Amino acid sequence: MPTSPPPPDRSRREFVAASLVAAGAAVVRGAEARGAAPADATKGTPNPAAGDGGALRSAPPSSPRRTPIGVSTYSFWHFRGDPPPLPALIDTAAAMGFDGVEILHRMMPTEENAYLQELKHRAFVNGVALMGFSIHQGFVSPDPDVRQRNVEHTLRCIELAYRMGIPTLRLNTGRWGTIASFDDLMANRGIEPALEGHTEDEAFAWCIDAIGKLLPKAAECGVCMGLENHWGLGRTAAGVLRIIEAVRSPWLRATLDTGNFLEDMYPQMERMAPETVLVQAKTYYGGGEWYDLDIDYARVASILRAVDYRGWISLEYEGKGDPAAEVPRSLAMLRSTFDGA
Repeated sequence: MPTSPPPPDRSRREFVAASLVAAGAAVVRGAEARGAAPADATKGTPNPAAGDGGALRSAPPSSPRRTPIGVSTYSFWHFRGDPPPLPALIDTAAAMGFDGVEILHRMMPTEENAYLQELKHRAFVNGVALMGFSIHQGFVSPDPDVRQRNVEHTLRCIELAYRMGIPTLRLNTGRWGTIASFDDLMANRGIEPALEGHTEDEAFAWCIDAIGKLLPKAAECGVCMGLENHWGLGRTAAGVLRIIEAVRSPWLRATLDTGNFLEDMYPQMERMAPETVLVQAKTYYGGGEWYDLDIDYARVASILRAVDYRGWISLEYEGKGDPAAEVPRSLAMLRSTFDGA
């Protein structure tokens, strides 16, 4: 998709510095106009007159914090053709007004450290965060060697996230693979039969055991894994929570994908919300790649507020329209819904 080159670093730094100075001056002038004392004149000082025995004065009430909204690089590439370059997508996301970028691992042409640092630097100079890392792996296999290869892949991806300064990694349960084509799986609403001779209880045990092997690395790197409602055993909130509750670690929580519940959407979101550390918000402008859902984001926002969710919303645009138009349209909708502006 078309992108424009970033302005030179020096120009950006000068612009940001001038903006900060102007913003600070405006705050001071506004405070003086209201007759307020400068912040440093009252902050952290005793207030005996209030009868609090010299307790610190409370800070004046602040405005509600804006919801941080990022965009998944998946929004610009749906596994069709060659993926666009990630550095350019970081520039694009910043220009569109996003606060952060979620990197889709399959779009990375290399895992070399120089490339990882290029992405981290590109985000920094654009003033956006790299806030999520979405990978593909799965533990639903009766073959211990297959499960171990997926464990090793995930351990490597946790390290990649750490090197890029990304605090959360999307984790899948995996699926049986008895429906080979993803298009066919979607046509069957994500439902597939178990492998002959095996049960879901076995598959849950495989997942729980595999994830247990990831916890020390996640803790060492400070990368919280978010188990997503992403087909397979994670097709339902009950499946996701069964694994989280069995593992019970602060390093395994949930990634809530608003577009992956095809039945009882809102009750399932309510069940997952208390464990959620990242929300992937689907939109389908232009018609969905596999299906359309009419998601009431005002209701989603209410569900998240009820559990005091303060984390990231990551847009996953999954429509057939032009991302250059539909991704900003999606951002405007999410801003309006979550922040009322």
